[in-house]
Amino acid sequence: MRFVIIGGDAAGMSAASKAKRNMPELDVTVFEQGEDVSYSACGMPYNLADQSREMDDLVVRDARTFKEKQGIDLRLRHRVEAIDRKERKVRGTLRSGEVFSVPYDYLLIATGASPTLPDLAGVDLPGVFVLKGLHHGRAIKNYLRSTKARRAVIIGMGYIALEMCEAFRALGLEVAMVKPRAAFLPWMHPELARMVRNTLEKESVRIYTGVQIKRIEQNKGSLVLICSGLELETDLVLVAAGVRPNSDLASDAGLALGPSRAVAVDRCLRTTDADIFAAGDCADAFHVVTGKKVWIPLALRANRGGWAVADTVTGKETSLDGVAGTSVFKVFDLEVAKTGLNAAEAKEAGFNPAEVVIESRSRAHAHPGSSGILVNMAGDKISGRLLGVQMVGREGTAHRINAASVALHQHMTVEAFSQCDLAYAPPFSPVWDPLLTAANQLLKIF
Repeated sequence: MRFVIIGGDAAGMSAASKAKRNMPELDVTVFEQGEDVSYSACGMPYNLADQSREMDDLVVRDARTFKEKQGIDLRLRHRVEAIDRKERKVRGTLRSGEVFSVPYDYLLIATGASPTLPDLAGVDLPGVFVLKGLHHGRAIKNYLRSTKARRAVIIGMGYIALEMCEAFRALGLEVAMVKPRAAFLPWMHPELARMVRNTLEKESVRIYTGVQIKRIEQNKGSLVLICSGLELETDLVLVAAGVRPNSDLASDAGLALGPSRAVAVDRCLRTTDADIFAAGDCADAFHVVTGKKVWIPLALRANRGGWAVADTVTGKETSLDGVAGTSVFKVFDLEVAKTGLNAAEAKEAGFNPAEVVIESRSRAHAHPGSSGILVNMAGDKISGRLLGVQMVGREGTAHRINAASVALHQHMTVEAFSQCDLAYAPPFSPVWDPLLTAANQLLKIF
């Protein structure tokens, strides 16, 4: 039996490794169009902040290890260009131009996602970058090492953009952020978003929202971002305007697509062809709160999806519960975390939401080092279900959010969550944990 995988990062290599553990005699072939496999993409902003580190420090396991120790037929620089479902083959080309065609019994599409590039003149100029793969990180690091860059402009204000603010400032660069939409963080409650924005401005990051970007120009060795009513001269531009799923292969093969044109899969990660699976950033998922399809590309889901596909292919049918969209990121000294739905998303999904914002502390009030935590919690006034939580603070939010995520996976009510026996000791929490305080306040307005 031949198991073929397209894509050699989180989902693809997780599936390949698990399949070989489950069934050592299985013929596993992985096609990767680039030169890097199995690396920590999420660590790139922190690596870039430290010029003494090499980008290859983020490689978890190199290609030779997969080949020699696990017996995986891993083929780098192989670009799959078509899936022939009738002949049950994948076809593509090497960088040399040589054509290949390989049959499969089961196929996994793990093609990931690509950075979204705006239709902008000058986006291809030297000094303009995106950050998604390890090769992007190397390019930025080499540019910073070889130039005397003093200024950076970031287009976008998502997770990567915010993390890269800190990285650039750590290197001593002046930083400005620009986005066309008016809202700074549209998915976050305004009170919490204000805390994040204040921190950025305190760190001398200039923020321009509601600005229409027209083009990027070169001017005497510098770059100039031309916007409506604004011109920003800079040495480096980072485009961090989000990502899109790499689903063209699947679409061209006649497979169905879901939200945001991600590959549509069932709970076992099967596509609309029973012998073809999709996992990772290219595939959609079910949301545990709404039960509806969503596209939320996150690392844990990619690895978990690869494992699930490997189990199914090797004889143990495995399904996944879904996602809550749990995430956390660092903005200078702030921890920003979320899980589930905000009030607007909940209303759109058909719930009748209520929400509260409470301010609490990370430790007992008299314990040294205590700092403030803002919690936004949303619940459904009809069913009483907990719908989502957002948190911002200088400590104690990154791992606290996991309790709320577990509650969402178990479809708990706010009342049931308010009775959870959360740990208390003065160095770690008030007697009433901030999450419990938020739940108790939310119950008062149900």
